[in-house]
Amino acid sequence: MNKKKWIITAIVLLVCIGLGTYNLLRSGTQVQEDEMAPPSGRTQNILNVNAQIIRQQPMTDVIYTSGSLLPDEEVDLSFETSGKIVAINFQEGSLVKKGDLLAKVNDAPLQAQLQRYESQVKLAENRVYRQNALLAKDAVSQEAYEQVRTDLATLQADIALVKANIAQTELRAPFDGIIGLRNVSEGAYASPSVVVATLTKISPLKLDFFIPERYAGQIRKGTRLTFQVEGQLRSFDATVYATESQVDVSTRNLAVRAVHPNNDQRLTPGRYANVTIKMQEIPNAIAIPTEAIISEMGINKVFLYKNGVAEPVEVKTGLRTDALLQIVEGLTPGDTLITSGMLQLRTGMKVKLDTIE
Repeated sequence: MNKKKWIITAIVLLVCIGLGTYNLLRSGTQVQEDEMAPPSGRTQNILNVNAQIIRQQPMTDVIYTSGSLLPDEEVDLSFETSGKIVAINFQEGSLVKKGDLLAKVNDAPLQAQLQRYESQVKLAENRVYRQNALLAKDAVSQEAYEQVRTDLATLQADIALVKANIAQTELRAPFDGIIGLRNVSEGAYASPSVVVATLTKISPLKLDFFIPERYAGQIRKGTRLTFQVEGQLRSFDATVYATESQVDVSTRNLAVRAVHPNNDQRLTPGRYANVTIKMQEIPNAIAIPTEAIISEMGINKVFLYKNGVAEPVEVKTGLRTDALLQIVEGLTPGDTLITSGMLQLRTGMKVKLDTIE
């Protein structure tokens, strides 16, 4: 019995000694690993970024806007007087010349009145001649002579008035152009409120569009531009000839009007136009992506890649487009500009280049 008890005690002692030895060895190993590991405070992450090599390149400031084509001249044709239309002398959609007789209102009463007055002219002139001869011989008074002269002048004024009224019965083209669809027929009663047709001059054409207020001082008479219309592959040229006197306070845009010759009359008024204006061209500009610049407290800066770290550089900017920004001071060709991770970058931070352009 005692022998069995001693055997159990020996086994327990051996197990305890084994466990103690295992824990001691494990503790030593952990200490060695802890000593080999660097302190957590010294760990520094490396930021992966993209970059590009600064090179000189051409840079153009371009305005893209939309506009509308307008006729050079356009008028709704109507008679100056009322009456029955007795003649229509134009073909719808045809080209007419300035002064062409387009339509006519009945003027028979006026023609009769004109003949009556003209038939009296010879008699009135003879009276003036006779009274003048008698006045030279003191056979009539000066008053009698002036009376017959007044009668002749009144008759001539009546004739001029009737001729003016007859002219109002004629509808003539005020300028060269294309006449549209007519709204009346022969026999209809016309008045000044009735539009007979519309006359449009399409050569040249006007182009109306708007530009942002920051370009208001740069667009002036003579500025050249191009525009495109739907259905036409080619671009058309136009020249600015007038601008509005002030910027619109509600939209902060300036109204501009240009002119296109339209000699071939290929374009028609009312069409939508996509307008392109090249404002400024710089052949050798240092341009960077707009997202690569950081503005802080009114100071613009960028980060350059130098020996594996990010270094900030203060820059001065110039021309700005939708995608690029000109740098006029602070960068030189050959610099490596960091173009990503702008929010995480700090002075002296270690960086690694993923891509470089």
